[in-house]
Formats: sequence, structure tokens, C-alpha cells
Amino acid sequence: MQKPRILLTRKWPDEVEATLADHFDVTLNVADRPLSGDTLAAAMREYDALCPTVTDRIDATVFAGEGIRVRLIANYGAGVDHIDLDAARVAGVAVSNTPDVLTQATAEIALMLMLMAARRASEGERELRAGAWTGWRPTHMVGQSLHQKRLGLVGFGRIARETARMARDAFDMEIVYHSRSRAGVDVEAALDARFEPDLGRLAADSDILSLHCPGGEATHHLVDAALLARMKPSAILINTARGSVVDTKALVDALANRQIAAAGLDVYEGEPAVPPALLTLPNVVLLPHLGSATVETRRAMGMRAIDNLIAFFAGEPLRDPLP
Repeated sequence: MQKPRILLTRKWPDEVEATLADHFDVTLNVADRPLSGDTLAAAMREYDALCPTVTDRIDATVFAGEGIRVRLIANYGAGVDHIDLDAARVAGVAVSNTPDVLTQATAEIALMLMLMAARRASEGERELRAGAWTGWRPTHMVGQSLHQKRLGLVGFGRIARETARMARDAFDMEIVYHSRSRAGVDVEAALDARFEPDLGRLAADSDILSLHCPGGEATHHLVDAALLARMKPSAILINTARGSVVDTKALVDALANRQIAAAGLDVYEGEPAVPPALLTLPNVVLLPHLGSATVETRRAMGMRAIDNLIAFFAGEPLRDPLP
């Protein structure tokens, strides 16, 4: 029996690629360069399944026309705002993702960004590497502590809850969250978390505002100039969610004018391009989308995608179906 043809749009961990090859006829992206829209559209007519990542734009044009052969898009990653789910549904293409497995790693990055921004670690390292450090002195590079500060979480899914647990356990932080729906009483009790229905009030009252909401139209520029204006001058903004959630120009202005103290970013609008204005600011920590970048997590993401592929082509329900 002929194996289903699978296309990986980027390089995956070697162990995962080897496992895929045991089950499927796999085409690898050895050069690990992004594929063009035309190449992705052509692949929809040549393969049985497409395995994209966040760097791929699977929009309506990729599904346009006749002769689509792909029956499953098995996304490598939890976020799927780069995939036009409506267009996939119309084309009769199933979509899966890889939730759960990147929760711990992304929460770790959120905490690291909080620490780096609060303690001015990135700024201090740049000074040292530039040879500009003149030695210890009482007023040099003074930051702020996270201990018993108020952490405001925008979104309260798996990653936000793990971030809350780590922040509470490590720094005794007060946890307040805003989301479209309120978590259960048991969840709030377990994390000592309080629900705040008003996003503006959450922004105004938080020492750290950490974003954990999905991308898409509903959250596009959710953090805009008006919301940033409500934050404390000592407050820190953290984004490990999606770059589109933050109005970058408004954030640059807020940081440059010291309207807020600092920011820590792992995601950007239009990445991998990073606005030059952000690069010049001393009070922002910039990471190259490292949220899930641990050996353990990247392997687990690949194996989760394989679980979905195997189930689908065996005629069984997807482990992680998307509506």
C-alpha cells in the first residue's frame, strides 16, 4: 500500500523526521528556508498532508482553484492564526495543531522576560559587552523586584495558568487575569487568581501585564495607545502570545517616552522583521521567538503532529482537531 505523501515546510528535529519517514513518504525542507505562497499552493495539489509552522502563511489563495489533494494540515505549533481555517473548511481540509506540549517552555520564557526587563539584564549585558561597564556602584543599573508584585494576565489558557503558577510559587506574585470567559472556581482557588472583567482596569492595576491571548482579528492591536496610557509608569509589558496583539508604534512611543518602564517581547508583527525603532530602545528585551525552543518541547511538538497524522490516515479521530 502506498504511503501518504507528506510535506514539511521547515526542518524539524532529526528524530521526528526519522519517525515520520517510518510511517509516510516525507518530503523534507533540507535548506530550511520559508516556502513561497506559490510553492505552498502547488503543494496542496501534490501531497496528501501539509505540515506548516508559524512562518507559513496558509491563506485563502493557497486553497484557491481546483484539484486540491491535501486532506490534512497538521500544524507544527499550537497557534494557527497563520492558517485560514474558514478557507480550509470550505476546501474540505482538516486542520490539527500541537497544544499542551509547549506550555511549560513558553511559561518559562514569559518569566525570563519578566526578570530580564525588571532587573535590566539585557541592558546590563549590552553595556558590559560594549566595554562600557566601569564597575559596581550603588546607583548603577537599578531595576525592580518581582516579589509580591501584581501580575496581570491577558488570556487564561494553559500557558497563562502555568505562568501564574510559576510566578506565584517563585515570587509570591498576586495573580489577576482577564479573559473572554471566567475560569472555574477550582482553577482560581488553585492559583490564588482573581478575575478582572475590565481589561483597562487590569492594565491600570498591574505591575506586570503579560499577554497570553490568541492572534486574529478579535485581538489585533488589543494593546494600543489607549491601553498603554492606562498602565503605571513603573509597569512592564510582556508578550509571548502573538505580535499582532500589540500596536508596535504605540509601544515604541510608550517606551521612548517612559510612559511604561519596560517591555519584554518574544513575538513581533511581521516577524522575522523587527521594527528598527524597537532595536534602539534600551528598555525593551527582544528575543527571536524562543517560546517553545527547548529540545524536549520541539521534539514533543513533532511527535504530537505525528500522532495526528497517523490517526487521520488510519481513519481515526484527530487527537487535536480544529473547528
